[in-house]
Amino acid sequence: MRPVLALVGLPLLLVAAGCAPAGSEPGAGGTPGGADDRWEPFHQRAAEVAEAWRPGNAWTAGYVPLQEPTVLLGDPDFTPETEQAFRNGWYREQVAVPTAEPADAAIRFPDGTLTVPLVSAGTAYRQLDQGDPPPCEGRPQRPTPEKRPGFRPKPGATDGPIIEPGPDGPIIEPRPDGPIISPGPDGPIIEPGATGRPTIEPGPDGPVSTVPSAACVPLTVTAVRLGTAPVRTSRGEAQVPAWVFTVEELRAPVARLAVAPGSVTAVPRGVAPTGPVPDGVVSAQDLQAVDGARLTWRIGVGACDTAPTPLVRERDDVVVVGGGVTPATGICTDQLLLKPVTVTLKAPLGDRTVLDVATGAPLVLRH
Repeated sequence: MRPVLALVGLPLLLVAAGCAPAGSEPGAGGTPGGADDRWEPFHQRAAEVAEAWRPGNAWTAGYVPLQEPTVLLGDPDFTPETEQAFRNGWYREQVAVPTAEPADAAIRFPDGTLTVPLVSAGTAYRQLDQGDPPPCEGRPQRPTPEKRPGFRPKPGATDGPIIEPGPDGPIIEPRPDGPIISPGPDGPIIEPGATGRPTIEPGPDGPVSTVPSAACVPLTVTAVRLGTAPVRTSRGEAQVPAWVFTVEELRAPVARLAVAPGSVTAVPRGVAPTGPVPDGVVSAQDLQAVDGARLTWRIGVGACDTAPTPLVRERDDVVVVGGGVTPATGICTDQLLLKPVTVTLKAPLGDRTVLDVATGAPLVLRH
């Protein structure tokens, strides 16, 4: 049986994918019977998934978030080091974070409101903060000035060696007129540089010439307030109460949804058809972006599968998505790759639910 879900413990690789408007290319259309009938089994299974979708009353009357509880309120202008800190939840606070629970507040849906209790800013911060960065000897304790938005080096700042953080201490990237030391059978060999002076070059047991561009540093919280954040829910995009944290190193605030756990309804499981997933059809893993009628999701493909194709079937109430591949033949590594694919639907997604063709489960938006 072909793998249709993420394989735990195996490496996940992201690779690029093309875009296709729904219905404009074989395999991407909302109805079968086009120029390429190869994906007819996908459409049959997608129809079964759509018919089986019965989410219950909470789906239309409660609060069912369909994205992660940490939301960026704008473009953060990430650098490699700040993105690493954000993805890993590395924060430090430089303000007192309130611990008192606020009054109840309203979630505003397109079809009405729902008043819910909230957690304190302190609770939200503990959920946001996933710990400190691992120790990185020789790396800076905060983002270096030259990697902050708007930094401009002073004239002459590039004169002399460039010192960058390395796993075991600073790494010096010398200028052409400095010494080069390379390893020899009886010890290091010093070779003269272009100006007659020796220059240093890294060897197997000497300095390392390249290092990760991201330093192990946390993000600095300098203010917190109660606000709202736009969240994709089972009832469309809602304005949800959130604790909004100002972060020194980012242009955009970071919001953590403030709704108390007792008022959050978990995303229901889908109902998968009883038969196996058709050969060549692969599952959708999660949503990456929703922009009007433009929809991006990730499909799980085998390491040696080829010709990935976004597959979608639209209805007035749901959109079922997945992917198609040419399965590998012969021996291949047991590995799942996550490949982003994009289509333009026939109509804006709106409050329609996006379902995975393999499991029948709703897809969650993950940035």
